[in-house]
Amino acid sequence: MLDQATHRLQPLLHDLVSTVLAPTTALSGTDGQIRASGVQGLFHADARALSQVKLAVDGREPEALGHAVQAAGRTRFVSLVRWLGDPIADPTVRVDRTREVAPGRMAELIEIASTATRPVTATVTLDLSCDFAPIELVKSGGSAPPATVTPGSSADGAWLEWRSGVIRVRATAENATAELVGYPVRAIGENVAAEPETAGRFRWEVALAPGERVTLRWAVVIDDPEAAVTAPAKPLEWSVPQVTADDARLVRLADRSLEDLRSLRLAETGEPGDTFLGAGVPWFLTLFGRDSLWAARMLLPLGTDLAASTLRVLARRQGTHVDPATGEAPGKIMHELRRHEHSGGDLRLPAAYYGTIDATPLWISLLHDAWRWGMPTDQIEPLLPALEAALGWLGDHADPDGDGFLEYIDSTGHGLANQGWKDSGDAVRFRDGHQAEPPIALAEVQGYACAAAHQGAALLTAFGREGAERWLDYAGTMTDRFRARFWVTHPAPPTDRGSDHLAPAADRGNGHPAPATGWESGYPALALDRDKRPVDSLTSNIGHLLGTGLLSPGEEARVAELLGTPAMSGAFGLRTMSADDGAFSPLSYHCGSVWSHDTAIVIAGLARMGHGRLAAELARGLLTAAEGFDYRLPELHAGDDRDTVGRTVAYPAACRPQAWSAAAAVTLLHAAVGLYPDVPGGKVLVLPLAGAPLGAVTVRGLRVAGADVTVSIDRSGGVQVTGLPPGLSVEVTDPGLSAEMANGPHALG
Repeated sequence: MLDQATHRLQPLLHDLVSTVLAPTTALSGTDGQIRASGVQGLFHADARALSQVKLAVDGREPEALGHAVQAAGRTRFVSLVRWLGDPIADPTVRVDRTREVAPGRMAELIEIASTATRPVTATVTLDLSCDFAPIELVKSGGSAPPATVTPGSSADGAWLEWRSGVIRVRATAENATAELVGYPVRAIGENVAAEPETAGRFRWEVALAPGERVTLRWAVVIDDPEAAVTAPAKPLEWSVPQVTADDARLVRLADRSLEDLRSLRLAETGEPGDTFLGAGVPWFLTLFGRDSLWAARMLLPLGTDLAASTLRVLARRQGTHVDPATGEAPGKIMHELRRHEHSGGDLRLPAAYYGTIDATPLWISLLHDAWRWGMPTDQIEPLLPALEAALGWLGDHADPDGDGFLEYIDSTGHGLANQGWKDSGDAVRFRDGHQAEPPIALAEVQGYACAAAHQGAALLTAFGREGAERWLDYAGTMTDRFRARFWVTHPAPPTDRGSDHLAPAADRGNGHPAPATGWESGYPALALDRDKRPVDSLTSNIGHLLGTGLLSPGEEARVAELLGTPAMSGAFGLRTMSADDGAFSPLSYHCGSVWSHDTAIVIAGLARMGHGRLAAELARGLLTAAEGFDYRLPELHAGDDRDTVGRTVAYPAACRPQAWSAAAAVTLLHAAVGLYPDVPGGKVLVLPLAGAPLGAVTVRGLRVAGADVTVSIDRSGGVQVTGLPPGLSVEVTDPGLSAEMANGPHALG
């Protein structure tokens, strides 16, 4: 048994309600109460502003009935106070608590309504505490001591205030009084100490005549001038499409996801004109290179403005020199941004951290894809020096041992051990379950690099810059190297999961590289380890290779075949690891769970390369998952077989909302209608899923080169496209032929 006094557990998230308008988030129970427990609280940027917001009526907590997330930043909670009102079976006194979060602010309207036949009187109190705990401390299961609260009164009510350095938190309540109350501090292990006057309390005396209602108002404002992120200054960067579909789940998921994406918009402090999407609530509500890039890329069907601003934000912080402490290198795109060093457990990350192997090629791909969707030339040209620097990193710094593959190792001992999107410490496993040793060269990253080289060359050529031939040669030789080293056959069988004894390292887990013609019975390995052995587990990573130009059409068909097996696709979405592998666990963060964005990326690749049947199957799985999460797809969910429980099972610490999970809804719509513009080339390819497996779908408000476009797919698969800007020719392609057509990199959009 774990000793909780020495081993803190990460708090659970799956049963909490988040109300968000970045950079401010409220996390509460389903009853609306924010209790002094776990990760509950009101957070601003990367610190907790309020650690308790607890409502009581006559000293008792109302009984919850339900709640609804009504819009970005607004949630309504409904509860009862059955000890008041008439002594009958039906409740006669109800409390509606509407919470509205805005950047740096939270306000609540507490409506108490009586249908009783007699007058009702009550004392309503709201207890507030503040601890200024940094998010990394909260994530690690820790807590901070309560901050000192100062109460006061004004002509129209009362106030409570807390300070920590330059941060000020001030709560006000109309027509209320303020007082101090004592509360136990948060528990750490079994040590709980009571401290006097650790909370402030607002108090209202309420009297309701029969049939009357009263509204109580309070609000809190957070002043934090040193936060690394702030609210953007510009209006929404993307169109809000109107979706109609035979499958109503598509509509509901799109509506909910677009509201969540609106709530995750951020900008850097000092640069409010450039918006990006914060990665996720609550752990990652800041700039994350990989996450912000993927989310912007997935939203390209709704316009290029978010892509342009995300590219600019990351270009401003592009690496300029080699710094092993931060992972920075010339041309490299950063991983994450915090206000100060981010410490938790064995991790100690600098405020600006560059420990990512994939953000740089993904930056190049986003620039290319945005260009194809019609990003204006005057926005692309200022980014060309950053493009050349990113390509330079690809050629000069991404491959330290010169074997032709991008690879990573944390040289500090306190950074991320894994630096691809599966960045947990145990994410890279052989088929028998044992961990690979770094340096690690991930399969999908080689695909990203191959695509980025092709795409970078296209941009250089189009804008009259030198160097395109170098990157075309780079991509060509990458395909041959990858085929020789990554493709494996006859993988080692899984070992007994219960055994503590493994074969010697030289004898275990080393799947054999396949000959150049052996793809029919093999598959790409997850990675190469430090000894250049293929890490032979079967994972979702290989789905990211589709459409990158790294695989031949036959190899892509083999990958699609394997991804469609029950071991990979038997859950509600695509598993991160095959259920037949030794390290598989449905509740592993990266070795068996289902990630919404990962499934969506693979759906996009399958759809674009002509494997529509599997794309539709995975899409239906994700839609079923969305139903189970009220259409707010979490960061990830459990990878149980569909018939094990009969519905999705939550991953307990998953962020929700999460930017790229919400953006997955747009990817599903895009895959269904299949609109692939090439504005610089003067053409648009229309390639919907064959046979309309998701039923009829119409999306109004797609955006190509600034024009609003409508695409309709009828139940037989017929296509109608309207609203395209002049000068674009349209090609409608038989989806069944596209797999044979695909032999080079293609834009996700």
